[in-house]
Amino acid sequence: MGRYCEPPRSQSEWNLQNRFTGWVDVKLTDQGRAEASAGGASIKDAGFEFDVAYTSVLTRAITTCNLALESADQAWLPITKDWRLNERHYGGLSGLNKAETSAKHGEDQVKIWRRSFDVPPPALDRESEHWPGHDRRYSALDRAALPLTESLATTCERVVPYFESELAPAMRSGRRLLIVAHGNSLRALVKHLDGISDADITGVNIPTGVPLVYTLDDDLRPLPAPAGSTAASPLSGYYLGDQDAIAEEAAKVAAQASVRA
Repeated sequence: MGRYCEPPRSQSEWNLQNRFTGWVDVKLTDQGRAEASAGGASIKDAGFEFDVAYTSVLTRAITTCNLALESADQAWLPITKDWRLNERHYGGLSGLNKAETSAKHGEDQVKIWRRSFDVPPPALDRESEHWPGHDRRYSALDRAALPLTESLATTCERVVPYFESELAPAMRSGRRLLIVAHGNSLRALVKHLDGISDADITGVNIPTGVPLVYTLDDDLRPLPAPAGSTAASPLSGYYLGDQDAIAEEAAKVAAQASVRA
């Protein structure tokens, strides 16, 4: 039996400014809002219907979810918001321009911080305005557990248990899920679904605003992309839309830390 998991995200104000965002709560740009609506229209055109939506507690993801559902004529769906779908926390890099950070520390070092699996950026301290302990949306969480920085590995440590405890049971009960999250929380999710190695996940870039479709079997293992679609290798899922344009957008994500960006 098929299960659908579609995770779109959209351009935020700090994406546009080429800044490290992470858990900092910024809004979508006009382009991001248009991307979210277009993603929802793609979902409608493809004939996908969902039973429930999941998103993070960050405004840009919530707005993306709402706009996509509205365009898909499914705005009535229940939405669950959870911090475990948040973007990775960029620690001391939060708010910094990516190209300027590369010019200061070197592109190789910034690439390690951005793309390596288990090397986190420098930690911030709890006095920083970007520490989540100052934000009341996290007031019910153990303050000692709130991140000072995260790698993709530590992001996986919260995303994968959330998948196993919340998302997987929903799919096993027959529900079709729309998941709206962020570049790195989605990379953590597809890494788990496809069993991608720690080394290979560093080369996976997820573009903004494009729905990514997964069909899972009864054991929640990904099925091959259907005939007529192109798998987003090394992913089993496939993107909805113009494949050349999607590849171009993914390349832009990969180049964000370049001094030339």
